[in-house]
Amino acid sequence: MLEFLGLSQIEDVFADIPEAVLFNRLYDLPKEMSELEIKRHLQALANKNTSLDTVLCFLGAGAYHHYIPSVVDAIISRSEFATAYTPYQPEISQGVLQAIFEYQTLICELTGMDVSNASMYDGPTAFAEAAMMACSATRRSKVLVSRAVHPEYRGVLATYAKGQNVAVAELPYKDGMTDVQALSASVTEEIAAVMVSYPNFFGSIEDLKALAEIAHAKKAQLIVACNPLALGILESPGACGADIVVGDGQPLGNSLSFGGPYVGFLAATKEHVRRVPGRIAGQTKDSEGRRGFVLTLQAREQHIRREKASSNICSNQALNALAATVYMSYMGKQGLQDVANLNIQKANYAKKRLSEVAGVELVFSAYTFNEFAVRLQKPVADVNKQLLQKGIIGGYELERNYPELANCMLIAVTEQLTKDDIDVFAARLGEIV
Repeated sequence: MLEFLGLSQIEDVFADIPEAVLFNRLYDLPKEMSELEIKRHLQALANKNTSLDTVLCFLGAGAYHHYIPSVVDAIISRSEFATAYTPYQPEISQGVLQAIFEYQTLICELTGMDVSNASMYDGPTAFAEAAMMACSATRRSKVLVSRAVHPEYRGVLATYAKGQNVAVAELPYKDGMTDVQALSASVTEEIAAVMVSYPNFFGSIEDLKALAEIAHAKKAQLIVACNPLALGILESPGACGADIVVGDGQPLGNSLSFGGPYVGFLAATKEHVRRVPGRIAGQTKDSEGRRGFVLTLQAREQHIRREKASSNICSNQALNALAATVYMSYMGKQGLQDVANLNIQKANYAKKRLSEVAGVELVFSAYTFNEFAVRLQKPVADVNKQLLQKGIIGGYELERNYPELANCMLIAVTEQLTKDDIDVFAARLGEIV
């Protein structure tokens, strides 16, 4: 390269850079280490983190500590999946396309919907995209979202809405559930969608059929953000009248991973099939009649004129979606029901056990899945600091997003926790409060 440029040394390449901004000294790098020393050093750094292998975790709020069967990592670590990229050439991407197709099929079965895309970046992204779909379908530009929806979902929705000139109004909650009376009074002919979650942020199980009736009476859409694991035992949103169903697939075989990457899912009725963002994998036959898979209905800006695109989402979380697919396939219908049932039973035991602790009271009376809120006699942040010293990660501080819920903690209980773990948590919490 130097010879071609007519230069004698590499420094000549940077001759036009002012002397004042050049580094002009050696980097302050640590002394080199052997492989053995590097492994010990990195392990020492890792040990500074609090691992869920060494503490009890009662924190959820959208990311949950579920058991991941060994088969999940074994399959997604295979090189043909781990290194796969966008399957633009179907003739050499049949494995990835089939995996996406299987994922879509499972999501449709779980949600009770007609069509699913190949996945979204995360739950909040899918939630906001669903709102834009509803606005396009109804030709309206205002949505109603329950305050009982995850605050981060509502935050991403607000960002999307501002750029698309969509008005967002929030519905109040009552006893941990979306206020049905307020909804009835708020739904008009200008509302594109009513947006709720199932279970909601407080863990309460919303009455989707009642919400759907109110929304549909004004020809508005019902968008439901749900915990996919809860659908192992709850009636599917599709059966309850939902038009679009979204959520985060993290509970399905994806680790906590410091908050990501996760995988959003989006499913809808067949009327929405050409508005679904991202990509859809389809099953077809080749010229010899053999089953094959292709990308189809790609209504995105990379494939059609930008102004006609339904979304600028142009990729998907294929590896995370594969993890969810392996998890659902491995667990099967009965396995998903069993895990969901364990979550409900253990959360109910924790709810009963904590309600007996002096200084702790339940905030809401609604039925819940695996999360519920309690009110303490001390600030949650202070309590959590003391719990961590006792080897316990406490619940989420609700006052961060809901000022009216001062000293209230959102507690999550998954199948990972035993009866003894819950008893220990109750005892330690009692000592603190």
